[in-house]
Amino acid sequence: MLLSTRAARYAALMAEPDELYPEKILYPRNTRALPKTPVIGGQPIEEETCMTLRTLVFGSCASPPKVEWARTGLTLRPYGQSLAFGLRTPRNTTRGLVTAVQAVMLKHFLFKCDKQDLRANFETLLKPSYDRQIEVLTSAISEIIWRCAGGFSVSTCPNVVSNIVPKAIVALPQDTPYLQHSVQYFQDGLTETLHLFEFNSLEDLEIFVKRYLYLFHDEGGPGAMLLLYSAVLSRGLSKVRNDLEDLKASILGGCSEEGPISVIVFVLTGRASPHLHNGVLHVGDENTYAVPQWGVLMRSEVGFLVHESDSNIGKQPGSRLKTPSLPIWVTLCLGHHGVLFNTNRELLRNYHAERRFEIQYFTCGGSHATLTVDTRANETSGGSDAATMETADIAATPLEKLIRSNAEFKVSPLPLIVPRCTKGGRML
Repeated sequence: MLLSTRAARYAALMAEPDELYPEKILYPRNTRALPKTPVIGGQPIEEETCMTLRTLVFGSCASPPKVEWARTGLTLRPYGQSLAFGLRTPRNTTRGLVTAVQAVMLKHFLFKCDKQDLRANFETLLKPSYDRQIEVLTSAISEIIWRCAGGFSVSTCPNVVSNIVPKAIVALPQDTPYLQHSVQYFQDGLTETLHLFEFNSLEDLEIFVKRYLYLFHDEGGPGAMLLLYSAVLSRGLSKVRNDLEDLKASILGGCSEEGPISVIVFVLTGRASPHLHNGVLHVGDENTYAVPQWGVLMRSEVGFLVHESDSNIGKQPGSRLKTPSLPIWVTLCLGHHGVLFNTNRELLRNYHAERRFEIQYFTCGGSHATLTVDTRANETSGGSDAATMETADIAATPLEKLIRSNAEFKVSPLPLIVPRCTKGGRML
């Protein structure tokens, strides 16, 4: 394939079909409104908690927060159609969070089905009904909040007796502000109106989230902000500050166009760490004490792959993110977030399955592609010399390089990756 052709296909894949072809992806006849139950009860947010929460997330409570967070919901696409498994969101600093939620949703669509759904083919599973969409979105939101509360870390250690009871907190807005506008606090219309609801079981949490799902889902609503606030409060303000390893740091402070890496790690692992390596590294020199940097402590169900540039290898994830339990990865490729996934649960456990397989790439901007990865490319050619490898590597698109960065695939240096791209359902 000519270099220009490959580059053109990659550029098309990184585009935003939802913005370029809105008529191709909006189907009002296949959308349904969620019931809008008034928010009742809960504990009004305290002044200190309100100011600390805003500062920890946005960097300051005396200046207005990033407006897109109060205007971006976890909006589902039309049910029963192509890309019905996906969320839709504009390209702004919420994209990383929404993409991570999308990855968790794909886990439920593909691998957390009942016995009847397991008999269906994967094309059917990826064109869910409206009820299935609502069920999966509810489960994904609840799972993320529960993980940040430490729920899964407690339940996955049956042989260890612990008196720690997970406490998940969901933050929902009401009409009354509990903190007035002042020099110290700039009202944003949401944070100061929050009511906090506490839960000690995942089942109760799911029931509650489903009741008020419209607050997370509605397009133009504060769904992204409410989810991040709920995750931070469930983790604990002091623990999140410790995760960031800097008393003056904030989760969204100085983040890139599609949001910081720490938000992805927070959603996938329950810890807001800015590091991607395994375990704990102690960093220091002969003049300073070694400072621990906490990375990913357990193997994640959903992985994370990064390709920022050919020379930037410092941000490469460790094996606990590169080789997740399930073949689903959040990706960061030259500043663009997406999701790579395969429908074969055994892909990462079966060497023969890794030799040739299809993997799908999706972004919340509406781009979708199916790529065929053939790791036998060099086996048939008897190996490649350095010049051939370098030439092919130059011709490879960034997305191909990102896929090759996953050592679990045991890829030869130059695997064959053949993309078939779509824009809003149209083949390129």
